Amino acid sequence: MLTRAQLQEVSDTMKQMFPDAHCELTHQNPFELVVAVALSAQATDALVNKVTPGLFEAFPTVEAMAAADVSEIEALIKRIGLYRNKAKNVKALSEKIVNEHGGIVPSDRASLEALPGVGRKTANVVLSVAFHEPAFAVDTHVERVSKRLGICRWKDNVRQVEDTLMKKFPREEWSQLHHQFIFFGRYHCKAQRPGCAACPLLHMCREGKKRMKSQQVTT
Repeated sequence: MLTRAQLQEVSDTMKQMFPDAHCELTHQNPFELVVAVALSAQATDALVNKVTPGLFEAFPTVEAMAAADVSEIEALIKRIGLYRNKAKNVKALSEKIVNEHGGIVPSDRASLEALPGVGRKTANVVLSVAFHEPAFAVDTHVERVSKRLGICRWKDNVRQVEDTLMKKFPREEWSQLHHQFIFFGRYHCKAQRPGCAACPLLHMCREGKKRMKSQQVTT
């Protein structure tokens, strides 16, 4: 596990590398964000951003989405994996928002997680981005970076990773640092070809050191 000084170095480095890190899912309001994040499960933000403009043009309000036929939603998002199940969830969560929340996306965790297709990660993103509540959503990038750097244990599940990150970093930094972890993982510490040789955190990265040593042996 990293020391307090090392954790500060991680935070400072990510801030320097990605000072403008942000949610890359295109949205205009909390409802569009909920839908976009729900669609992003096992799909890239770039792909989601290709289908949501057409989806929101066809159904511009939560009421319109709730009244839509599932097959219509499917046709507009079929390029995304698991599109049939996601279409059902998008319609169902829209209906629930209309019927139980007066057409307004709820701003509390329990109500968000009660929406079809919305888990803890999605709720965290919506709370953080739409409602400016401190949260540390853990996606594949955040989990990978946290474990490679030794902030979390390899065996930790997603909730344990989230709890550890919230414990290790100041609450007021959670929301922005979450985006910086994502950018670091998406554009630098990639799953298959991480930029270890040029990484400013290599000296504290256990996996990076192994990768560099392995490359030296094979060359």
